[in-house]
Order: sequence, then structure tokens, then C-alpha cells
Amino acid sequence: MARHHQPRKGSVAFSPRKRSAKETPRIKSWPVADEPRLLGLAGYKVGMTHVMMVDNTKNSPTEGMEISTPVTILEVPPICVMGIRAYENTTRGLKAMGDVLADNLNEELSRKISLPKEYNKDAAVEKIKENLQHVAEIRVLINTNPKVTSVPKKKPEIFECGIGGKTPEEQLNFAIEMLGKEVSAKEIMDDGEYVDSIAVTKGKGFQGPVKRWGIRIQYGKAARSSKARHVGSIGPWTPSRTMWTVAQAGQMGYHKRTEYNKKILKIAEASEADAVNPAGGFVKYGLVKNDYIIIKGSVPGPSKRLIILRKAIRSNGKNNDAPQINYISTASKQGV
Repeated sequence: MARHHQPRKGSVAFSPRKRSAKETPRIKSWPVADEPRLLGLAGYKVGMTHVMMVDNTKNSPTEGMEISTPVTILEVPPICVMGIRAYENTTRGLKAMGDVLADNLNEELSRKISLPKEYNKDAAVEKIKENLQHVAEIRVLINTNPKVTSVPKKKPEIFECGIGGKTPEEQLNFAIEMLGKEVSAKEIMDDGEYVDSIAVTKGKGFQGPVKRWGIRIQYGKAARSSKARHVGSIGPWTPSRTMWTVAQAGQMGYHKRTEYNKKILKIAEASEADAVNPAGGFVKYGLVKNDYIIIKGSVPGPSKRLIILRKAIRSNGKNNDAPQINYISTASKQGV
């Protein structure tokens, strides 16, 4: 009888739990949007505080009442559209078929990539236009500008960002128009909008199975009770190997994670930074100097970590009205 190949069923969740290859997360899917616009934004995690706001969640027990809500502050200086990337469909999925770089690239990018000395942007654009019938999707390359923030680094991050549009031609025209320009957060996102936060989580190093997988600590009279924080059995005699499903010690944290449907409470300009800066600055970050976003709840990662916000890919008709914020706590966090 011939062997029949069948892929495994079900999710393997977050396995394997190994360190992320890089700190800048790669986004594999983008929402569909008819209007040509950027679908993502990058910022730096500043820290957390709390606000007093009027709950506008429909059917909530506290609807219309003033409530205290924990929030995360992200500093979002303008991002720069540094390039265009065209994709074609192949039997193995999307494959990059050509790039276009802007003329006015940030000098700090030389810390990250080798900048071309002689480059013909028009020829690269023309090449994509000639093969437009093979193009399945257009995306843009974005570089950040950490030098203007309180993050102690100069090397920009580069990530790929999806753009809206009904056809690849519409996407390409929009991308050419945006090439080399700086884009602020208010041009991409709106107050009250739902977004997905994508980042690499806090690294916790090598941890045992109790902390890493949540297994029970063995009680005093169990066999081999001299060791309490271990798995009672790592598997049967047959199969004669340890299965990958057995909880074992290893790397914990520093994994790429996506949290869906985080609500933007407010997008504010740099001139309003004093409204969130606590006395002495945020712990392990400093002062907010640029535009910033207030997000309801938490986002992955420690302070200074790059957070990519993507327009919600499955918002399911949630309420996109911005709530009324009555108070933002600026109490010093230094002694906490």
C-alpha cells in the first residue's frame, strides 16, 4: 500500500519557543483596503501609565461612566518611505521581483545597509511598470528615525509595510507618490481605531519547565521527590525517544508575538508631550519628544522596544469612536 502524506492537524501554538532571529518583527499578512494608504506604523515603547476616561464600549456594565484604564505610551516620530517592492505570484507564493529606492535616503541608513553610489530610480520604476501584468502586490520599505527619540541608538530599523489599493497599478502610483516622504502617525491611524501590535517580547533567558510551561511542582512524597521542579516522566518506553510535546527547560521570552485589536485612545503631537511626561521622565526611557500614541492596555516588549502597529486585520466591526479622556496620570514612576 502506498504511503499517504498528510500534514499534521491542529495548531502547535507558540512552538518552538526559541529566540527571535531579529528584533524588528516581520509581518507576513496585511489587511485588505480599497483606499490607497499605508497599513502600518512603527514606534518605540515608552512605558505605561493610567488615564481616566468615559467608557464608550457598547453594552459594557460601565458604559457612559468614568473609569480608570491602564495605557501604554508609544513614541512615534515620522517614518520615511525609503523604497518600493513589487511581488509576483509563484507556485511557492509571493516572490520579490524588483525594488526601487528613494533618491534622498537618510544618511544614518549607511549604518544598516550599503547605500548605492550611483542609482537610477527612474529606470527601476520603469522596469516594474513594464512587468506590471505580472505584479500581484506592491509594498513599501519603511525606515525609522530613532535618533530623534530618547532611544539611545542611531541605526534605523527597516521593515516592509503593506499599502491599500484595488489594483497593483493603483498601489504603485501611490507608492511612487510617497517615495522619499516622511509620514506622521496621524496620516496613517485615527483616534479610536483598532490596531494589531506586533513586537518581540521581553527576553527571560533560560528557564526551567515550571516557569516556562506552567507544570505543577511535585509534592513531597512523590517518586524522585528530591527534585521538585521537574517533569515526573519524560515519556514512555515506546516510542523510544522524548517527544517534542514534553515540557522541558529552555529559552523563555524574546519571541515575536502579535496582539490583536488594541484600541488607540489618542494620537497627539510633539507639542502635547508635557501632557504625558512624568516628573523625572519614564523609567528606563526618558522623556517623550515627538508625536505619541496612547494605546489601551499593554503591548509586548520592554521599554525602548520597536513596536509595529498594523491596521486591525480582524476588527469584526468594533466601535471605532475615540473615548473622552478626562485625566492622564503624570505621577513620577521613579520610586515604583
